[in-house]
Amino acid sequence: MTEATTAPQRLRRAAGKMPPDAGPGQLPASLTRRRFGAILAGLMLGMFLSALDQTIVVAAARTIGDDLNGLSQQAWLTTAYLVASTISTPIYGRLGDLYGPRRVLLVSVGIFLAGSAACSGATSMTMLAGLRVVQGLGAGGLFSLPLAILARLTNPRERAKYQSYTLSVFGISSVIGPVLGGFLAGADRILGIRGWRWVFLINVPIGLVAFAVLAVFLHLPHRRRPERIDVLGAVLLTISLVPLLTVLQQGRDWGWGSTRSIACYAASAVGLLLFVASQHRAGDQALMPLRFFRNPTFSLLSAAAVSTGMGTFGGLAVLPLYLQIVQGRTPGQAGLLALPLTIGLMTGSIVSGRQIARTGRYKIFPIVGTALMIVGMSLLWTLDVDTPLWWTEIYTTVFGLGLGAVIQTLTLAVQTAVPPPDIGVATASVVFNRQVGATIGTAVFLSILFSTVGANIGTAFVEAARTTSFRQALHDPA
Repeated sequence: MTEATTAPQRLRRAAGKMPPDAGPGQLPASLTRRRFGAILAGLMLGMFLSALDQTIVVAAARTIGDDLNGLSQQAWLTTAYLVASTISTPIYGRLGDLYGPRRVLLVSVGIFLAGSAACSGATSMTMLAGLRVVQGLGAGGLFSLPLAILARLTNPRERAKYQSYTLSVFGISSVIGPVLGGFLAGADRILGIRGWRWVFLINVPIGLVAFAVLAVFLHLPHRRRPERIDVLGAVLLTISLVPLLTVLQQGRDWGWGSTRSIACYAASAVGLLLFVASQHRAGDQALMPLRFFRNPTFSLLSAAAVSTGMGTFGGLAVLPLYLQIVQGRTPGQAGLLALPLTIGLMTGSIVSGRQIARTGRYKIFPIVGTALMIVGMSLLWTLDVDTPLWWTEIYTTVFGLGLGAVIQTLTLAVQTAVPPPDIGVATASVVFNRQVGATIGTAVFLSILFSTVGANIGTAFVEAARTTSFRQALHDPA
């Protein structure tokens, strides 16, 4: 299937405008507000669970490692989940287009719940890391399919408003995750079960509610497309991404120039070349059709998704460490202090969504949002040990406002740049690009931090030791 785009449509997209038939509009007549509200709640619950499991485990990893005698393996709890969820995201997008997003979403929820329940009963770190892969395979669908389903239920203007609500769950999870993970890990037993096991077990009742709501209320007409599944593309995508994502997560411990790291680089490069060749050969039946990239809008937005993911999640990874190492806050306090970021993200997302719904114009929001993100990151770069906490909160709010405007609009613009039958795989592609960018950004930012912080602390200590006040403090600690 080729994209039939007329000259007027191309001009509207270049100007950042919605097509005329995407006017203020209402939901389809067969979809009542009450039913749509239930569907939206179910979609948000699913996205919340997948996003929460990126942050909640980090706060509990130390306790889990101690209890399962595998402290040195705790990093794999995050790596396994991230690798599996990133790889499966574009696969779910294609499956949703072929078999219908409702059916595929319910399968992904089921896989995620099965993985969560199994994780709560793990008896070793190796076993838990393997089960986190199962969790991640389910989470890949929860990242992208809800956005694709909203795109099918609403026209672009209405979609902008409702997607802003679903995207806000990522900000909420970034705040709740560390606090909840720390609380559960700190509890000896809850209802007779070790506290850290509830980090995974808590997903089950919430996920069952989401599954029931979506099964009852979500019904989408779908005509199966007579296309085969690009199995070869999926295999080659896995071969290209697993080594890359693994080395990005483990490279600080292995050494970026170590034999293992170099082997991962080489395997990823070969896998990528083979994947591109397979996609070219598969044509329209490809997992990620290359014709998408002949669309300038799609190509530009894909690059923007990668760069946004790098800056966003790289910054988010460093901020809690600043609050803990420099400001002396606990992990739970650091999570709560990130609340202004969440408020900014939700505000930016909702305001941009409502303005797009009202005016039909969206081009201005990624421009303004990117500018706000740059300003926010520049301000955060000036943080020091003496920086008042309220200044830090203002800086993170500015960054969050820009982030909300950008993420919301990138997803919407990609969905309007492709034909309706390809919305699922296009949405999954932008989420996938953002995930890859997030992994790269986190690895780069943390590598810079940990490669410099030790030397900086040592230098500061030597300089302080020369002062009279330091020597007096040593002799009179009180």
